[in-house]
Amino acid sequence: MNGTASTDDALHHRWYDDVQALVTGTLFVALGLVLFRHAGLLTGGTAGIAFVLHYAAGLPFGAAFFALNLPFYWLAWRRMGRRFTVKTFAAVALLSVLTEVLPGWIVLQSVDALFAAVAGGLLLGAGFVILFRHQASLGGLNVLVLWLQVRRGWRAGKLQMGIDALILLAASPWVGPRQLMLSVLGAAALNFALTVNHRPGRYAAV
Repeated sequence: MNGTASTDDALHHRWYDDVQALVTGTLFVALGLVLFRHAGLLTGGTAGIAFVLHYAAGLPFGAAFFALNLPFYWLAWRRMGRRFTVKTFAAVALLSVLTEVLPGWIVLQSVDALFAAVAGGLLLGAGFVILFRHQASLGGLNVLVLWLQVRRGWRAGKLQMGIDALILLAASPWVGPRQLMLSVLGAAALNFALTVNHRPGRYAAV
């Protein structure tokens, strides 16, 4: 077996591979978000905007996250293709449900905020990598970031880090200074995992 054939086979995902990846990736992300929410932290991306709406207006996180993603499916369909869009819609819908039901399945009495920031960020990063490697995302700004990586060669992790920093700064009226600093640490942990594990030429979202 030559090197090209084995590489092609390694990159080809069957439908059941994709299903387990969507479930596993969204579960990782949901667990990370539950840690963040329990510690009163924020994250970046579309989830970060949903957190701001949750803290500032009391909106359910899952519903806000699902609604915020709706405008981005047009870009996903046009730029990333039907398969990517359908997988992304499924991942977003599953995450929206998981973030609402997990607090009832896992009752956390006490979580150290520093641990929540680091562990939650790494869980989010690992979940994103799993989804990206199976041609899916969690919609919203992830779609834009992945499209720019594919089309422009911009590193997804670095670009996402810049966007996340802006979102965290915009959220400062609703969180205390310590929570804000730990949220920045969580975003750094997330994007560190993303930058190290998801690079142009190694795996692509299309």
